Amino acid sequence: MPDLRTQRLVLRSWSDSDLAPWAAMNADPEVREHLGGILTREQSEASAAGFQADLDERGWGWWAVEVTGTGEFVGFAGLDPVDADMAFDGVEAGWRLARRAWGHGYATEAARAVLAHAFDEKGLGLEEVLAITTATNLRSQAVMRRLGMTHAPAKDFDDPTVPEGPLRRNVVYGIRAGAWL
Repeated sequence: MPDLRTQRLVLRSWSDSDLAPWAAMNADPEVREHLGGILTREQSEASAAGFQADLDERGWGWWAVEVTGTGEFVGFAGLDPVDADMAFDGVEAGWRLARRAWGHGYATEAARAVLAHAFDEKGLGLEEVLAITTATNLRSQAVMRRLGMTHAPAKDFDDPTVPEGPLRRNVVYGIRAGAWL
């Protein structure tokens, strides 16, 4: 499985040294604001193990993101198949960064590398990539627009696993390979 590299970032396999900062991210209410409640250390470790298992099995998924110059773990970015119980199918791009990494353009930079890999014939050769977030997550929607993704209102949905409230409504953005190129 190849690392994905940008000017400032490396998207790579998960390592044991990522677990403490990953758990700290998932214990931060601001990082988890649009994702539901915070996670325990055990839940965070289990998710990282699952992400690495997906990378090992299929060669793509949620990569750990580190800053090239410092080696600092700052979050994750990657691709994942849309959940099977959704009304649509496809592959979803996503990202999550530690609060200290916000405002540096890392999410957009990492997501660009992910989309390049998704659409590249030597990568996955996908025809379309989606991105899903809560209707209230304006920061992620801004990243989606910077990537050239457009809102697909017909695919927006209410997440039945989330109680009534601001996190229930989800919006879907997408970009096709031809628009990316």
